[in-house]
Amino acid sequence: MNWREHITVDPQVCHGRACVRGTRVPVAVVLDNLAAGLSSDEITRSYPTVSAEAVRAALAYAADLAGERVVSVPA
Repeated sequence: MNWREHITVDPQVCHGRACVRGTRVPVAVVLDNLAAGLSSDEITRSYPTVSAEAVRAALAYAADLAGERVVSVPA
């Protein structure tokens, strides 16, 4: 999946936060909902402008970010 087809960053939209293309729905909101246990279907029902493919793109975007950065986790 090429998440770049579904995720945009525009300094004039949501203060430059990554959003689902064509919407003002931040990727962080999609990820927070997934982390809270919502399914892709529940997210797309809550945010009708967000497709199931965009939800998968948000996960792919997060995976790329996680691969780029090392975060210390206390033992």
